[in-house]
Amino acid sequence: MSNNPPTRSRNGLMLVGLIVATFCAPLTGIIAIPGAWYAGLEKPSWNPPAWIFGPAWTFLYTLMAVAAWLVWKRKGWSRPLVFYFVQLLLNAAWTPIFFGAHELGWALVEIVAMWIAILLTMVVFFRVSKPAGWLFAPYLAWVTFATVLNFTLWRLNALQ
Repeated sequence: MSNNPPTRSRNGLMLVGLIVATFCAPLTGIIAIPGAWYAGLEKPSWNPPAWIFGPAWTFLYTLMAVAAWLVWKRKGWSRPLVFYFVQLLLNAAWTPIFFGAHELGWALVEIVAMWIAILLTMVVFFRVSKPAGWLFAPYLAWVTFATVLNFTLWRLNALQ
């Protein structure tokens, strides 16, 4: 990276690039949709309605991309962005494990690894940019909830 500050157009292109890269993670949902299998699972009374997931994840993926962009603006391609892409890969892996392979237990192991990666990413982002770190807080909260839900679904449906 040169010592010259990024141009406005380069900043904009990078933001768009990070948004596109981030929104590639949920594309695994194309091949692993919830379907009849998920509909047939026993669920807790507090299981969210299906319509909430699209808007929630759209919001979270947008926040994640902006956070990564803020870090890139400060540090360029650096170690914090490696953490970002690791957690993003873990994010992309959960859907095929849970919805595709119907492996609730393995999905639980995977989502715990993802939660740890999100927390580590949030910590390294805070060191670069406080706003970037805070932009990860809703994501960590949602994945905490999703982890509890995954655990509950696993327990309720262990013998199926």
